[in-house]
Amino acid sequence: MYNTPVPPKSELPSSAQLLKSTIVAIGLSATVLVTVVLPSEYGIDPTGIGKVLGLKEMGEIKSQLADEAEADRQRSSGLDGRSGSATGRQASIIGQFLASLIATPAYAHDGQDQYDRQTDETSLTLVPGEGMELKLEMHKGDVLEFGWKTGGAVVNFNLHGEAEGQSVTYEKGRAVAGKTGQFTARFDGEHGWWWRNRTGKDVTIILRTSGRYGDIKQYR
Repeated sequence: MYNTPVPPKSELPSSAQLLKSTIVAIGLSATVLVTVVLPSEYGIDPTGIGKVLGLKEMGEIKSQLADEAEADRQRSSGLDGRSGSATGRQASIIGQFLASLIATPAYAHDGQDQYDRQTDETSLTLVPGEGMELKLEMHKGDVLEFGWKTGGAVVNFNLHGEAEGQSVTYEKGRAVAGKTGQFTARFDGEHGWWWRNRTGKDVTIILRTSGRYGDIKQYR
């Protein structure tokens, strides 16, 4: 067994080199944010590149789904349902993106008040034009495996999480007949789906969930 020799200080990167590398990395990340992430996720295209690549249309569809879900949530809470301005959303998105560049330690739940692992099957029916939410109480770091299907009909959906002062969107789609997968809760709170039936017939959704979570709640 041989010991690897320690490199001399002259071969190690200097503080100036490290700073330069950090600035370059941030610059590249900002470029990706402006030219790819903003157009494809939110329909915000300050450079026009997203329109050329077809990303802006994708982002506009996703933003429409998110706005519909937020309007439904606000109406159910007695609010006016108006969404924030595009400038405000863009500033918030950029702030969240820059914050994500800072590494944070992995979360480890202390085991106290931990939800039991369980498996459930839930059925709900949406009449034409109706939207509905189904949420599960979860702790940060809990993993949920899921599968839902409509039996052939299509719905719009938004998989997201909410807590006081926090929100996240895990996935969303338009005219989808079902999904399977898993996600990890990013904070303590309610995590789950919003569906809307844009067809002319009733749609029944069958959802199967497996993991650590608490109460299952439905919001119309």
